[in-house]
Amino acid sequence: MGFFDDQQKKMAVRLLGWRYQKMGLPVPDSETLDQQAGKVIDDARRIARKSGRNVVSIIKDMIADLKKG
Repeated sequence: MGFFDDQQKKMAVRLLGWRYQKMGLPVPDSETLDQQAGKVIDDARRIARKSGRNVVSIIKDMIADLKKG
């Protein structure tokens, strides 16, 4: 994994953890958060290739759109 990949994953993990806390849900273990972050990043990259948007902004939008339980 390269520098940008690592940074995107770290950001996604932090945002997911924050979102769980904000929704009042227990934060999953780090392995689960890593898996979820990986999926979010993969989806964001796929969307970015099609739309030309920035991957980081797509990740932020995707996590912000998570709905309550």
